[in-house]
Amino acid sequence: TFLDTPGHQAFTAMRARGAKVTDVAIIVVAADDGVMPQTKEAIQHARAAKVPIVVAINKMDKPDANPDRVMQELVAEEVVPEEWGGDVQFTQVSAKTGDGIDRLLESVLLQSEVLELRAVRDGLARGIIVESSLDKGRGPVATVLVQSGTLKRGDAVVAGAEFGRVRAMFDEAGRSVKEAGPSIPVQVLGLSAAPSAGDDLVALADERKAREVAELRRVRHRDSRLAEQKATKLDQLFSQMSEGEVAYVNLIVKADVQGSVEALRESLLKIETDEAKVRVVASGVGGITESDANLAVTSNAILIGFNVRADASARRVVEEHGLDLRYYSIIYEVIDDVKKAISGLLSPVIKEEIIGLAEVRDVFRSSKLGAIAGCMVVEGSVKRHSPIRVLRNNVVIYEGELESLRRFKDDVNEVKAGTECGIGVKNYNDVKPGDHIEVFERVEIAREL
Repeated sequence: TFLDTPGHQAFTAMRARGAKVTDVAIIVVAADDGVMPQTKEAIQHARAAKVPIVVAINKMDKPDANPDRVMQELVAEEVVPEEWGGDVQFTQVSAKTGDGIDRLLESVLLQSEVLELRAVRDGLARGIIVESSLDKGRGPVATVLVQSGTLKRGDAVVAGAEFGRVRAMFDEAGRSVKEAGPSIPVQVLGLSAAPSAGDDLVALADERKAREVAELRRVRHRDSRLAEQKATKLDQLFSQMSEGEVAYVNLIVKADVQGSVEALRESLLKIETDEAKVRVVASGVGGITESDANLAVTSNAILIGFNVRADASARRVVEEHGLDLRYYSIIYEVIDDVKKAISGLLSPVIKEEIIGLAEVRDVFRSSKLGAIAGCMVVEGSVKRHSPIRVLRNNVVIYEGELESLRRFKDDVNEVKAGTECGIGVKNYNDVKPGDHIEVFERVEIAREL
């Protein structure tokens, strides 16, 4: 089984997980580009996981290919080829023409023979979650690489803080399978929710035991997360400054248009005192993604969304690591909050809490009421008198209040998740199927020092 991890610099976490679950790491280096920062990072991950390396020098079909330069650059990273007295196998290949691929596979086989790799097929399965997702039709889907034992349909399993019974399994071609042995990747259906990539999956004797283990892990994870409080909070900066330290406020800024990004960057970078300075770690146009959230974890940054929202995968990372995620629609409010944080004046804070989200399924026209959005409440609850925003592709396109909230023909004050309703937005008739209506409340929170 081959695990292909992206080479783009944004996929650091994925490369780190890949190194941990493999027996042999193939480091692919382009013969025309040479060693890149991501190459050095992949080497470090492999060493940290104590995984032997095989080097593939790719793009040998290009006229400017320079394998000798690649080898010299890798030697500088202490990756020394066998022909130069080291212990690492180097193979020159071309993915485009297929030349050298057989030699590369032979190198991997030779390395596996040296390692004397063995796995037990009998007994309950153990594996690792390579990737997971939430499929609208199938529910939580986890891609599992079985490492020992045999995973069978009907097995009770626990993966991280999630549990369930294997309802169905599919191989890499999408075919249904009844069991999977060591080194076999399968998609598993039947878990209570999508586990985190990198979580261990263990088959247990019965589902009750799996539920107990998952609940215990969930409690421990929540307690440790609260205890650690690793992420930098705006509200913690005052205490940092009182200790006489220069506090760097790391920010990741995402906005709906490039002009807003530039304006925010320019304004925020001007904010500084002798005790604290602002550092914009990353910025860009569009919704907040999982890559943004992972970067916030590694850089202890605060996520700022200006007229944009975080997608589901990003929100999972935010919740898992206790990140500080803030939404704004007025630039000076962003600047004021950061200024107050640096000055130690964040008391009290008016914080917006999103209490509900409705998905627009259809739109009906009424001569009396205008556009009525036929919605399904997918999160929380929609309250008649709470302020709302209309989102299209995770970008805010309107902010206002509700004109009407109906359940069948009855006017109601609240509609909860899993329930259909009709929503009329006051002074706005351009709502379309696929839009989301976000309901929020403004809450006053005292600053904690």
